[in-house]
Amino acid sequence: MTHSLSDFQDKIQAFPRVDLIHLPTPIQKLENLSKELGGPDIYMKRDDLTGLAFGGNKSRKLEFIIHDVLEKGADVIITWASLQSNWCLQTAAAARKFGITPILVLFKTYELPEEYDGNLLLDFILKADIKIREAEVGKVVKQEDVDEILEEVVFEVKEWGHTPYVAPIGGSMVSCSMDKPLGAISYALAYAEMLEQTESMGFQPDYIVHATGSGGTQAGLAVGAKALTPNTQILGISVSEDKETFSQDVFTIAQDTLKALDVDIALNKEEDIHVLDEYLGEGYGIITKDVSDAIRQVSVKEGIFLDPVYTGKAMTALFDLVNNGTIKKGDKVVFFHTGGTAALFPYKHKLTSFLE
Repeated sequence: MTHSLSDFQDKIQAFPRVDLIHLPTPIQKLENLSKELGGPDIYMKRDDLTGLAFGGNKSRKLEFIIHDVLEKGADVIITWASLQSNWCLQTAAAARKFGITPILVLFKTYELPEEYDGNLLLDFILKADIKIREAEVGKVVKQEDVDEILEEVVFEVKEWGHTPYVAPIGGSMVSCSMDKPLGAISYALAYAEMLEQTESMGFQPDYIVHATGSGGTQAGLAVGAKALTPNTQILGISVSEDKETFSQDVFTIAQDTLKALDVDIALNKEEDIHVLDEYLGEGYGIITKDVSDAIRQVSVKEGIFLDPVYTGKAMTALFDLVNNGTIKKGDKVVFFHTGGTAALFPYKHKLTSFLE
């Protein structure tokens, strides 16, 4: 059962949010890249141009999450991720805009120097309270790995006389202080926004390709596609986890989203949640020559910069899916640029070594 676009949007608009970003973000055809690949028509949804800090998909989520923080009377937001996290930067910027103090627990999950560069430099400029911890290289830090640290930070914040809000990594999974799948709800709305744009351009997408890391973006897109254009396939390119593990995470978030929105559709994990883990390489945040080449190719052909952790890996996958015939000539593909370009700079030595 499909839903009308307006009815679907109305369900989401019932969830309050703050005004953080510029919407709608542009969508553009990548004419040169489409021609070079000799097959599908490739479009890019520019969620790197949301307007908060350096832009990115997390700022959509934070419109809903920051409202939740304020509604719950919190004046400190605590979250965690990797050292060069886009999520943490966006959270710190959004928090500062609304007078909320950001505390960031950052884990060294990749072999980058612990210096102020890229997102970490921007966190510092924002006067975020930064706490750096060791972690396993190539792996995303899970909530169960940080519970003890979070408890300590929450205790300290309360001792200061403040009220903390703990936001789950990526604003994705219903946990910590977030009792609704607010990140995924924002991306169900993003899907509807994109569909308005593509229909005005005369098409519905056959495929959506994007990087998937904490699950909220993919879950929201999957719910939007199932409700509005069931023939559109959402292809999440995993940057961190195997598809069996991560598909279940995305499915759980998507189910929570359907329940929160009260949308009468049924998702099937095997048919509707497509996570591709063939492009993980050596693990999360570890750049390869293929990713470096994809970043260069898009920049040379379209004047658009991807990032080394998320969108570069997703674009590498898109190239391969076209070359191996999965995505065919005449297909319409929308690639979601989820931001993160500030992370290019800490990776400068690796990038130059691969591209020289």
